[in-house]
Amino acid sequence: MGSYLIPFFFIIEREFARFISQKTRLFSALVRPLFWLLVFAAGFKSTLGIAIQPPYTTYITYDLYIMPGLVGMVCLFNGMSSSLAMVYDREAGAMKVLMTAPLHRRWILIFKLVGASMVSVIQVYLFLLIAIIAGVPLTAIGLLEALPAIFITAYSLALIGLILASHMRSLENFAGVMNFVIFPSFFLSSALYPLWQIEESSEVLFWISSFNPFTYLVELVRFGLHGQSFSLVTLIALLACMIISGFIGRIFRPDA
Repeated sequence: MGSYLIPFFFIIEREFARFISQKTRLFSALVRPLFWLLVFAAGFKSTLGIAIQPPYTTYITYDLYIMPGLVGMVCLFNGMSSSLAMVYDREAGAMKVLMTAPLHRRWILIFKLVGASMVSVIQVYLFLLIAIIAGVPLTAIGLLEALPAIFITAYSLALIGLILASHMRSLENFAGVMNFVIFPSFFLSSALYPLWQIEESSEVLFWISSFNPFTYLVELVRFGLHGQSFSLVTLIALLACMIISGFIGRIFRPDA
């Protein structure tokens, strides 16, 4: 067990040290969703209400509905940023040095994913705290119960980013792929509008959104914020992360 704990804490400490040293990373992580909340959602708050649907038991305002999508946005951007850092480390040779540690490559990558997920969780809760101050009706118990859902979401998106990074040979290529992943994932999901509203406007977009993994991660956070973190979606997301993580050592190549 000690042979795993020491590299685990070392890698986690390295992820947090990088996060603390990059102050603009935290700033951009908070400004982006806050812009959507304070500008976009505020404009629709008085004109667009959301009908009663699970997990809500009454009509809600648009700013409350959009919160899980903005949480997903924070996790999505941080997951892609951490993966971008892996591409940089691979170009600089740091990943090759890390992979020489007397530990299976799979565990090194899993530890890095856990570290990136923990950073995402911190950013998410800072954003949620600011949202509460701004008047979004979130409860303390809801924030606590949502922790498993938020962590699974952060880990899943960091894992997807790592898989993308494994096929990129340069920072320029990965930066371009990010634009083709982040924005379609966010807009073609239930982050901004319920799926039934999307279906009313476009059947094609509805089916695309229905098969978008980001949709289910957003709904996972949505139910988590309302005290329903553990569901079939939680189990499926957890199993998918475990299965893919088991093969992550073969997917990622430090010398690709």
